[in-house]
Amino acid sequence: MTTITFYGRLLVTYCEYRVNGRKWDLQDANWSMDMKNLLLLIFLSGLMFFSAPGFSKERDRVGGDFKRSDNDGDGKLSRDEWRRGNFDRLDVDKDGYLILPEVRSIYEGHSNRSYNWPPRGFNRSAPENDSTVDKDLVDWGALERETLCAISRGRKCEMAAAIKRGLFETGLGPVFPADAVCHSIDDYFAMDYTFKRKRTAYHGGIDLPARWGTPMIAAAAGTVVGKFIGERSKRGIEIVIRHAPEDTGLPVWIYTGYGHLDKLPDLEVGHRVRLGELIGPTGNSGVSGKSGKSGKKKSKRRPGIHFSAFFSKNREFAIHRGVVIPKNGHWMDPIALYRQRLPVDSHSMKALAEDKKEVPIPVMLEDRKVLPVGAKFIWPYLCKRD
Repeated sequence: MTTITFYGRLLVTYCEYRVNGRKWDLQDANWSMDMKNLLLLIFLSGLMFFSAPGFSKERDRVGGDFKRSDNDGDGKLSRDEWRRGNFDRLDVDKDGYLILPEVRSIYEGHSNRSYNWPPRGFNRSAPENDSTVDKDLVDWGALERETLCAISRGRKCEMAAAIKRGLFETGLGPVFPADAVCHSIDDYFAMDYTFKRKRTAYHGGIDLPARWGTPMIAAAAGTVVGKFIGERSKRGIEIVIRHAPEDTGLPVWIYTGYGHLDKLPDLEVGHRVRLGELIGPTGNSGVSGKSGKSGKKKSKRRPGIHFSAFFSKNREFAIHRGVVIPKNGHWMDPIALYRQRLPVDSHSMKALAEDKKEVPIPVMLEDRKVLPVGAKFIWPYLCKRD
């Protein structure tokens, strides 16, 4: 007798049934063995049904995201509804639409947590320190309240401040090189996260699902200004890099964040990093969006990177409760980085013509070649040559 059958019979034997206020014992002689077996069959069928692969948390998540993206409710996603990259690769039957099984394919193999670290082909250069970091770090009390609330999104802050500073959907989407296979986005910038939180919330970045241990890489040259264990953070283990104008060629200071790392990287605050330098292994660290005061996860997050970006005309920044906050900082859709020119603010991105919202993405291939040559920003994962 299997464990399930044993406990099923145990349930049938001892459960009680109420009809019209009267309590009936299933061992009562008035209950036939056929009735007991019928109830046992119902119980086991329900158990197998809800434990089937189709009811795993991951599959529920993908199905839910698919439904929320299906704006017209026709059971398929058009190119305009997707806008997360790799549409043509995912569209296996080439009918011009994505159906749920095609979208699920981006999560294949993500349940296997075993991987080798450090990965081959990454050589950490001797650390070069940036002495300006300590000078530019200011007390968070020096920040104006709007900036503090907009970026940190504390419990006492209204979402209006974040929206005013650029945390809203822009409609930008990535377009990868035709001869490169890259990681797609699943949760896009400023996606409505209210269903995951206990209040109105929007996603502060983009998420790229990837297998456990996939190396995250620096999207641009810069300096590490934040390193967080993130035990009570939804971003988990995180590295934040500041990119100076001389790093990017843009007349603003840009910050990129790399969250959900599986291990704390050996990078330290003040270390300079090169374009494409190894950050750390992909994981799913961070508390769940629906965690309570205990900080324990209530749902399973798939492995992947949470990639965020901010900008400011001011080089100074503060750190408050594990969040790097640029002085007079603004949110930006990380896809705007890859336009490699101003403007980058969300208002300007949202106002772009629709045909300008599909942004070509510079990438680094596994052989460390950058496409196109000379790009200052690259996708935060290596891409494979097709």
